[in-house]
Amino acid sequence: MDVDHSQNVGHSQNVDHSQYVIVGAGLAGAATAWQLAAAGHEVTIVERGAPADEAGSSHGSARIFRYAYPTAFYTRLVARSRTLWSQLESASAQTLISPTGAVDFGLERDPVALARVLEEAGIEHELLEREEATARWPQFHFETEVLWHPEAGVIDAERSVEAMVVQAQKHGARLLAGWDLTAVERRGHGYTLRSADGRRLDAERVVVAAGGWLPRLLDLLPLPSAFRAGLPRFEVRQEQAYHFRYRENHRWPTFIHKNRRMLTYGLPGGRDADFQGLKVAEFNGGKPLRSAAEQDGVVDAKNRERVIDYVRRHHPGLDPRPYAETTCLFTNTPNEDFVLDRCEGLTILSPCSGHGAKFAPLMGTLAAGVASAADATAARTLIPEPFLTGSTRQTGSAPGI
Repeated sequence: MDVDHSQNVGHSQNVDHSQYVIVGAGLAGAATAWQLAAAGHEVTIVERGAPADEAGSSHGSARIFRYAYPTAFYTRLVARSRTLWSQLESASAQTLISPTGAVDFGLERDPVALARVLEEAGIEHELLEREEATARWPQFHFETEVLWHPEAGVIDAERSVEAMVVQAQKHGARLLAGWDLTAVERRGHGYTLRSADGRRLDAERVVVAAGGWLPRLLDLLPLPSAFRAGLPRFEVRQEQAYHFRYRENHRWPTFIHKNRRMLTYGLPGGRDADFQGLKVAEFNGGKPLRSAAEQDGVVDAKNRERVIDYVRRHHPGLDPRPYAETTCLFTNTPNEDFVLDRCEGLTILSPCSGHGAKFAPLMGTLAAGVASAADATAARTLIPEPFLTGSTRQTGSAPGI
């Protein structure tokens, strides 16, 4: 599917105004643009590079889609999001979530508690004894009971971004790639955005969905001090992921495993590594950055050895020598909840903490409603309380991926 870049640098000189400007063409920004444009609004997406490029958080073909959370809040949101994913797959005539099922295990993961949540939410699942799970998936070494839910899968993040941008463009949205934002100024009842190469774009309302670039962009936004103080502390990490070849032709589910030593996750790697193996990583095992601007793409040798040792001990179905490796960005909040809020005509959107990809169409729908509400007071009534700035409610989400 081809994203239309015809309104890129050359044509953008004539674009000086838009009702809505979306900053960031990753999963969250593309979803918001799609929903706003589909509602009949004039939309321009500005992206410092290209949609789903490697400088952001939405590149590649492998993200986990799952339902298992320690509390029902996110599980129910996943169910709502899945309906929107199906609509996007239908509209784009392609499969964006490949079914694999998922297993959760480990003393600290608490499969029994996760199973209770899925039971309450009406999500199909099984809670298996260790021996039964080992017989079903001999490529794993389980030390606890195992939760299985078959409706989980793998999201093709890059193609999902492309599909949502195309849908937005079909409804008249414009994409300005290579648009590096350097200033946002209050102008009358709207805003003026300026790029590094001197271009200017006036907007009535702005949605900032910039992923790991958000901490740096916050300093550019004309936000009142009280609103800014209510935002959580964002921590960006340069994560590392490794691809391990399959020893045998097993059918691999995604997994999340948490014991006292570490929290790890894995999923079939897809196009990211030629479909030859499983992508495995330690959750939040990468170095902290002030923003995505500091990423260097260098894999930490100690992290590599830690993950290799983990694979050697827990995954007999994998060759413990990684044949490929990569880095990516995680943007975290202290309680791992997302951020969605609006101040005047500015909407801040950050479905982060390593588990936002699966919610992209839903977060785009929520953000579109928030951005297009009559005023900020009305907008805040549309936002789940844990996402609001200054919220003290915690969902007990726990790490997600």
